[in-house]
Amino acid sequence: MALPWLESQAVWGDESPARQTGSQAPTRMAILFSGCGFHKQEWWAKGEGPDMELGRVLHPLNDYRDRMVFIRGLYNAEALKGNIHSSQTGNLLSGAPLASGGTIRSGTSVDQLVAQEIGRQTKLPSLVLGCEKANPSVHKNYSMLYSSHISWSSPTTPTPLEVYPALAFDSLFRETASRGDKSVLDAVLEDARDFRRSVSSLDQQKLDEYLNSVREVEQRLDQAHQRGELQGWRPTLTKPNIARPQDGYPQDIVEHMRLMCDILVLAFQTDTTRVCTLKLNNDHGTLRFPHLGVDYMIHHLLSHNDTDDWLKVNQFFLEQVQYLAKRMDATQEGDRPLLDNSMLMLCSSMLNGHHDATQLPVVMLGGGGGRIKGGQNLDYLENSNRQMSRLYLSMMDKMGVHAKTFGDATEPLDQV
Repeated sequence: MALPWLESQAVWGDESPARQTGSQAPTRMAILFSGCGFHKQEWWAKGEGPDMELGRVLHPLNDYRDRMVFIRGLYNAEALKGNIHSSQTGNLLSGAPLASGGTIRSGTSVDQLVAQEIGRQTKLPSLVLGCEKANPSVHKNYSMLYSSHISWSSPTTPTPLEVYPALAFDSLFRETASRGDKSVLDAVLEDARDFRRSVSSLDQQKLDEYLNSVREVEQRLDQAHQRGELQGWRPTLTKPNIARPQDGYPQDIVEHMRLMCDILVLAFQTDTTRVCTLKLNNDHGTLRFPHLGVDYMIHHLLSHNDTDDWLKVNQFFLEQVQYLAKRMDATQEGDRPLLDNSMLMLCSSMLNGHHDATQLPVVMLGGGGGRIKGGQNLDYLENSNRQMSRLYLSMMDKMGVHAKTFGDATEPLDQV
């Protein structure tokens, strides 16, 4: 089982002079996606700094305004060609042209380009998570695989999307993705006790907190399949008439998303990977939200009207970002929390459910290892050079990947 980052221990592979006394925590990149955009009237920001005023969709992030970068006006020119969900999502993280007619061709996404460059430094080059299964059908001449995947390992290969929390957890802590007869934590407790004696008192406390969090996730994974209500398309039966298979796919959407957020934090905390995407739902997705009292329509259809129910659903997705930010902020790494050592970006493939992709919703949290200034409200809408891929060039640079071009961009965003 991987260890968390400890200030009294050197990072694996660190050959610098600081090796004897520990080393700086690495920079991480996490990209979260919420399909179908947001409420047309409630995605906005005014002012700057800790007093920045936010539209109601973003209210869950009020406590993080001093570490937020709100970006308006960026877009992908290629996404405007099809004007449907698939054609606007398949190149969200690459800016590449998409093939139509059911053919699969996009571009290598920014997360995978970074993973290909720095992934050899960690157990996993990247972690690609989702909370809704992929849809392999075709919609209006474009493959729905474009709607189901934001991460692409190559122009013709969407990166496999892990929607099962147990398997995602296993990928961090097991050599093979099998459940086994013994918990991961029980298997390493004796070694953990021996190791604990060799680190500082502060690191001992951090190690204890980490082991407790692993135990909590293990226990929740065992229980997740038994809780909650059915996701997705609602069948004619009000509940299953056969026992649910033990396939590890949680039926409680809240627990599913929280588990994936916890696994993302564990992946970063253990330095198992430094790159992660988390697709909270599919674009053109079918999730339902009975826990919000919104159970009469699937997510995609809700997005077509800017109702109070749509706002509730939007805020639910932002609450997942808040939860993740809070977990990362509570994880201390040397003189900075994990959140300040990371770039956490939330995006969607359209501004709102009316398929407006002329500008994309983007909000970032975290300090990027001390290289991103928080409290910014940036507006590029009137800028002729407003490619979304400029942001990706900036993010790549902070991850130590220095590209001259990416997608349709030839220069980074100087302010990020």
